[in-house]
Amino acid sequence: MKEKSLPSLTGIPFLLVLFALLALAIWLFVTGVQKGPATGIPDVARLLSGIGLFFVTLFCMTGLYTVQPNQAAVLSLFGKYVGTVKDNGLRWNNPFYSKKKISLRVRNFESGKLKVNELDGSPIEIAAVIVWQVVDASEAVYNVDDYENFVHIQSESALRAMATSYPYDQHEEGQLALRSHATEISQHLKDELAERLAHAGVEVLDARISHLAYAAEIAQAMLQRQQANAVIAARTRIVAGAVGMVEMALAELQKNGVVNLDEERKAQMVSNLLVVLCGERGTQPIVNTGSLY
Repeated sequence: MKEKSLPSLTGIPFLLVLFALLALAIWLFVTGVQKGPATGIPDVARLLSGIGLFFVTLFCMTGLYTVQPNQAAVLSLFGKYVGTVKDNGLRWNNPFYSKKKISLRVRNFESGKLKVNELDGSPIEIAAVIVWQVVDASEAVYNVDDYENFVHIQSESALRAMATSYPYDQHEEGQLALRSHATEISQHLKDELAERLAHAGVEVLDARISHLAYAAEIAQAMLQRQQANAVIAARTRIVAGAVGMVEMALAELQKNGVVNLDEERKAQMVSNLLVVLCGERGTQPIVNTGSLY
């Protein structure tokens, strides 16, 4: 089922013509009821003409319909698709055509919070905001039973499938994760939705995660793990910087000939500097006023 454009007549001029025909039908009926000047018998021909023209005019008025901006009217004749009208304003087509109006406006909704297991098996809560628009009104009407309900159900299904394909946190270098790669995850979700909704005449304009968290039963444990990972990462960086500073200090002392240290004194100096640089609290130094040894 592919959309095809159907021409329609402008409704305002056609409505004026119908009003004129309606006035003519009323005039025929009124003049037909009046008795003739000689016989005094109503003019049956005029009566029937007025009544017939009146009902034909009313029937033609049923072919009038309005199309709002960013709206389409899908027309069918006895169950057969005829075409789609997107011209705005008052329009007229065959009165036998049945008309179903479809909004072409951009719409969005937020899915409910879904509880799923991510790639590593941990339960998480996830929700997404989907921005979509009907681009083919005929497919939206005839290819699916209820296109709005279809969009909502397929969006939740795609979100579940996407969430199970990635871990919550990045564990390896270059690995995509739900929390750290929002742009890539959103693009994956958008592509997944576009594939599922293509046959419903719907285009997905944007899809982004609006809520992401561990499930309540493991949230505290995962928070402790994240805090531990953060502490380890911070300590690793502190130690790496401290070692570099110690190496620089020893190199500068040796280069300038300030003092010559044997291996034992170098080890003691390195130990002291690492304690000072890596300690969480400020150290209290002890000043040696005697000899170095």
